[in-house]
Amino acid sequence: MALCTAAVAAQAQSGRDAPSLNLYGVPGLIDMPTADALPDGTIAATLALLGDSRRTTLTFQISPRLSGSFRYTAISNFNHPRSKNGVYYDRSFDLRYQILTETDLRPAVTIGLQDFIGTGLYGGEYLVASKRLAPGLQVTGGLGWGRLGSYNPIGTTGVRPNVILGEGGLPTYDRWFRGDMSAFGGISYAPNDRLRFSAEYSSDDYAFETGRGRMKRESPWNFGVDYRFKSGTQMSLYYAYGNEIGAQFSLVTNPKTLGIPGGIESSPLPVQPRVAGSASDLGWTTDPTRKASAQTGLTQLAAKDDLIIEALQLEPTRATVRLRNPRYGAPAQAIGRTARAMTRSLPASVEEFVIVPVVNGMPMSAVVLKRSDVEALEHEAATEILARTSIVDAFGIAPKADPGVYPKFTWSVAPYVNLSFFDPDNPISGDAGVRAKGKFEITPNIILSGSVTKKLTGNLDQVVRGDKSNLPRVRTDRGLYSAQGDPAIEHLTLAMYGRPGKNLYGRLTLGYLETMYAGASAELLWKPTNSRLAFGAEVNYILRRDFDQLFGVQDMITTDPVTGARREIPNVNGHLSAYYDFGNGYHGQVDVGRYLAGDYGATLSLDREFANGWRVGAYATVTNASFEDFGEGSFDKGLRFTIPIASFLGKPSRQANTITLQSLSRDGGSRLNVNGRLYEQVRDYHEPDAAKTWGRFWR
Repeated sequence: MALCTAAVAAQAQSGRDAPSLNLYGVPGLIDMPTADALPDGTIAATLALLGDSRRTTLTFQISPRLSGSFRYTAISNFNHPRSKNGVYYDRSFDLRYQILTETDLRPAVTIGLQDFIGTGLYGGEYLVASKRLAPGLQVTGGLGWGRLGSYNPIGTTGVRPNVILGEGGLPTYDRWFRGDMSAFGGISYAPNDRLRFSAEYSSDDYAFETGRGRMKRESPWNFGVDYRFKSGTQMSLYYAYGNEIGAQFSLVTNPKTLGIPGGIESSPLPVQPRVAGSASDLGWTTDPTRKASAQTGLTQLAAKDDLIIEALQLEPTRATVRLRNPRYGAPAQAIGRTARAMTRSLPASVEEFVIVPVVNGMPMSAVVLKRSDVEALEHEAATEILARTSIVDAFGIAPKADPGVYPKFTWSVAPYVNLSFFDPDNPISGDAGVRAKGKFEITPNIILSGSVTKKLTGNLDQVVRGDKSNLPRVRTDRGLYSAQGDPAIEHLTLAMYGRPGKNLYGRLTLGYLETMYAGASAELLWKPTNSRLAFGAEVNYILRRDFDQLFGVQDMITTDPVTGARREIPNVNGHLSAYYDFGNGYHGQVDVGRYLAGDYGATLSLDREFANGWRVGAYATVTNASFEDFGEGSFDKGLRFTIPIASFLGKPSRQANTITLQSLSRDGGSRLNVNGRLYEQVRDYHEPDAAKTWGRFWR
């Protein structure tokens, strides 16, 4: 039997020719791939069981032709030294690229690397072609290597090194498209947009499973039926390899087509055009009462949209607003609503609106609009007002916050869940409980904040890494912190933010920085408002916290649980960073420096961000710590998903949840988890990012 679950919402893929997902969670028939590509931006999650194998796969269509997959497999009754209680756990990554798209005359052609940086258990490569002969009718044929070339080979392309199920995590380029080559193929027919019937000839002999477990492979022929619900959920049943029953349940979503969250918020105020000739009236400039009235009116109108006017600087023809936006995930929506309120509250002679959003007391940018443009273009496309808007550096422009705005105190109490994935002993572990958070903003840019948790249930304390390592245990002692930290102070910090110069942003954080480390963290970021490129530097001085996560700290010496060797955690770490916006939602980041364990190296990250705030990314870290010292997985790598809360509320919100899936959490390549890093705060209000959400300006 097979089963599949996912934590993402379903999104319909209609039509008889919509791609189907196979047992590997990629476009395919049953066990074999097809040349189909999912719609651009699609996230698919599957959980499938065939015989003793249970495969959980996340697939992301990175671009219209390129997709990547991460798979976590559990195989019962698998005789191997790394098996835990008779279950072998395996992690693998795939890449697929559609070389040719289908036309009336030619088939679609895709090249694929399966398990290309895993242990090699599912390692294989393929070149596959698929062609639709009639509505709902598709034929597929391909050539496979590795696992996909293991049954009835028709040729060979050199010598393929023997697969050894070792640490895994390294690219297996010495095996790609080498060794025996076999043919596979199949046919599928969808009589309507709900049902699909498939038959395939498999080139996988399942040597590992039949040789080490109870599975028997008696035939290369597989048969299956898929049912697609109206929501887009796919359920499948299979009869495979002559004696196995399989089933699959898949969910898909596409952030690209979900739209911008919002729509149930209150409508914005209409623009109030000036009376003809009133722009020349400057009498108000000598009347303090009218000035105060204008600021009061603007503050009240903005408050109706949950926007905070911290200060207003009025000049005869210009008004500069210090704006705080706690609500709108699309910065342009906050800017647009502020501009509308300014037309209704400010004297008619004020022609230039300068709106300065601030975050943690730092002016992010200055958005400069002409009042006459706001009046004339209210009912035009948002691109028209964007063309007439300037976004410039706000250094030295923002007025100081008015007296009485600060200090301020906010707090919240809410449930929390901390999860850990892919530990061989506990594939999914977690703690759940209650979290109390508080923030005291002493001044606009000096903030005291903290978070305390009380665990109600969980098993993170059972995540114990007892294998030998030549690195200090900077992260593998996590189970001890979970076991003894109840209640726990997650963080308690005093943070100071500022603008030391044009295009520069700074942060200094002191205190209990995260669950495992206290100390000091300083950061400097260079980011021009109209640039896609940014550079940053961060240096940290750390002390290891006591396992109870209260106020004490301990020495920086850790003990290897196997050898008893004592290793020192260095006090100082830090990185130089480069950030680049490639356009079309793709963001890259490179961090080079020293990590917590004292190893030196670099982290490469690539994310795709959608206009509605969804974000999907991957990262990899390689340091001078040897793969042997790192342990299983060889180096740190993972996937991350950011899901805006507004997607579920249906109304604007700046809150989002980020889920990071590490293939295996180890000590090598580990960074400090300090709050308030600058780049993500700053770029929201700079031209490249603000322009992406400008369609919300009039909303």
